Amino acid sequence: MSSKDHLYALIICGGGGTRLWPRSRNATPKQFSKLFGQDTLFQKTVKRLHGLVKPTNVFVVTTSQAYAREISKEAPALPAQNIVWEPMRRNTAIACGLGTLLVKKQDPQAVVLNFWADHLIAKEAAFQKVERVAAQAAFDHQTLVAIGVKPTHPHTGYGYIHAPKVRQKINGVPVYRLEKFTEKPDKKTARKFVASGEYYWNSGMYVWPVEFFMMALKKHSPATYQALAKVAPVLGTSRFQQVLAQAYEKAPEVSVDVAVSEKVTSALMVPAAIGWNDVGDWSAIYELSVKDKQGNAVIKYGKKGEFVGIDAKNNLVQFDDQLIVLIGVEDLVVVDTTDAVLICRRDNAQAVKKLMELLKAKQKAKYL
Repeated sequence: MSSKDHLYALIICGGGGTRLWPRSRNATPKQFSKLFGQDTLFQKTVKRLHGLVKPTNVFVVTTSQAYAREISKEAPALPAQNIVWEPMRRNTAIACGLGTLLVKKQDPQAVVLNFWADHLIAKEAAFQKVERVAAQAAFDHQTLVAIGVKPTHPHTGYGYIHAPKVRQKINGVPVYRLEKFTEKPDKKTARKFVASGEYYWNSGMYVWPVEFFMMALKKHSPATYQALAKVAPVLGTSRFQQVLAQAYEKAPEVSVDVAVSEKVTSALMVPAAIGWNDVGDWSAIYELSVKDKQGNAVIKYGKKGEFVGIDAKNNLVQFDDQLIVLIGVEDLVVVDTTDAVLICRRDNAQAVKKLMELLKAKQKAKYL
């Protein structure tokens, strides 16, 4: 039996993208932002599934009713019943479990391709081949399969996967035994990982059979499983949202990595050269954007805006309808929105997340 007869996609569409402030806010998070071209990151995620998974087999779990409405607006081909919103944020373990539960009701033999709504993938044909291979491996071995990305440099903002041995090949693509996950190492450790050739960036994209994942939750995160067990009998009924809210109240706040993937001893990994980027901060936006002759990445949202650079090099400039002038500066991030302006060095773009904590502490909710 082939996995292609039971292939489903689960898109987790939550999070605020705080490191892309001020463009990404609670009301308009990065997955609904047009950071690259005319499609939002969420729309790009849905479109790359064309030819891989039928629209009727695509499910979305999001974190608010407002987000659910936006998803329906941006992807009208998705069935309304396939889009569910959580009553409160409880991290990704229960979100993935809820989506898997919905898929399982439709097909108990389903294999779920798990995606995050705010990632960017440049090589879509290669992406689809990798996902098919991972799905077949997950189906054949009834286990979790991670998608690993060969590191290009010792990045300290990503988790790493140690996968030294090939278990088999499917359609010419190697499938590795997954030995261990390491979360965001320091620079020295990251250098060792990359030099060894045995480590991969953890893209966070997983593939799992529905029954295996639910049993893994039961074993490794029983409180999460118990919360979902209360929801299962009311799926598709008028009581669903009420029972879901009660279940979430008692559910633990834990990531899918900590709850399941890091604990599965039989896990596998498929390497992927797919032009993957999690678009984690403004530095990543700069790297992915088209530059002018001075190395400036200029992204205009509005119709009237204009950028002038005088001896300005290697900057990211994003704005609406303003005139932005940079003189004699290099390697900056300048993001100008209607009510907030961000200016920082590109190599310090990760510090934007600290700003969110400061704004919360100062009760500046309107800027979040």
